[in-house]
Amino acid sequence: MTEKTSNVKDLSLGLQHVLAMYAGAVIVPLIVGNAIGLTPTQLTYLIAIDIMMCGVATILQVWKNKFSGIGLPVVLGCTFTAVGPIINIANSYSIQSVYGSILISGLIVVLIAPIFSKLIRFFPPVVTGTVVTIIGITLMPVAFNDLAGGQGAEDFGAPVNLLLGFSTLIIILLILKFAKGFLNAIAILCGIVGGTILASFFGMVDFAPIKEASWLHLPQVFYFGKPEFHILPILTMTLVAVVSLVESTGVYFALGEITKKKIDGHDLKRGYRAEGLAIILGGLVNAFPYTTFSQNVGLIQISGVRKLKIIYIAGIMLVILGLVPKIGAATLAIPGPVIGGAMIAMFGMVISAGIKMLSHINLQRQENMLIVAISVGMGLGVTVVPDIFSSLPASLSVITSSGIVMGSLTAIVMNAIFNFKSIIKPE
Repeated sequence: MTEKTSNVKDLSLGLQHVLAMYAGAVIVPLIVGNAIGLTPTQLTYLIAIDIMMCGVATILQVWKNKFSGIGLPVVLGCTFTAVGPIINIANSYSIQSVYGSILISGLIVVLIAPIFSKLIRFFPPVVTGTVVTIIGITLMPVAFNDLAGGQGAEDFGAPVNLLLGFSTLIIILLILKFAKGFLNAIAILCGIVGGTILASFFGMVDFAPIKEASWLHLPQVFYFGKPEFHILPILTMTLVAVVSLVESTGVYFALGEITKKKIDGHDLKRGYRAEGLAIILGGLVNAFPYTTFSQNVGLIQISGVRKLKIIYIAGIMLVILGLVPKIGAATLAIPGPVIGGAMIAMFGMVISAGIKMLSHINLQRQENMLIVAISVGMGLGVTVVPDIFSSLPASLSVITSSGIVMGSLTAIVMNAIFNFKSIIKPE
């Protein structure tokens, strides 16, 4: 294999990770920007800087050193948990208060990382396996909504959307079944490209965003003005950050399982610190809080490629996409149904990874069965019936509005109750 061929393969694998997470990364600034009334210029900045900071956050997490970085093939993006709180803070206080609270929450994460990492005994396989399974299950509706055309779309569930989504999935499955080597490893990328080509015959590929996007977009410290600091927003965003740490913990253990690496408290401490640093840097340039992206875990499981070099390449690509919006806009031309079809495969593999982790525990014990059953049920229930806790105080919505959070906390609490002795005196 020539060095040039090897570089092309590495770039293709990195691009595959970018495409896997790009839609999820872009949708957060779009939702927030529209909800708080940003101008088109401000929204353009928000999207570009968010993509760039996804790359910076990813590189920080992959780069393992004495202070930070878990050193696993993990991709970071803006957390969906923060969307509601950010909108509420911006509308109730100001957008400057949003970024003041993000900055302080990031600093708090860095400071509590050594303490939070000592809670590893609260995350035995029965908890981490359950959390990873919940992440995959509760994200599956996102994939199907995209496949159908996007929630609220006028053509939701239209035959052409279903055709594109399931055709993309079928292409991926055929490649995984019959292709070997490198082509097998980039099955997701091939599926997305094939689905997009098919969509072009239906006139569903829009190149207008590429023409309208600028060539260069530099980050600016405190673009929206000097940050403001208020107690309630700070507490809210700190809670968002802690919730994200719980979700990330499950992803760390899932990747540890996939890469055959045992995760200990020191690894978690460096991982949490990297997330805290990413949140601080995001706050400085008016981006968002960051957390691990589960779809990329599914991608690693599917491709079998676990090299950190590939994630570094993906991180650098994201930085370039953020600095050069015209390039980044090209990925926006990919229709939602195509992304949805690919997500079914990726989120499905996250579920499989969780089930694999659960296979190592003793399910003959009724306590373990109950932990898995009730936690998965809680996560799925909140996802399917999102308004069930709507009458509770709005301050609790950070926890109660997310199936991942509710299911994960249920698993942690139930394990602490049923396996109290093993937590106090770990083997």
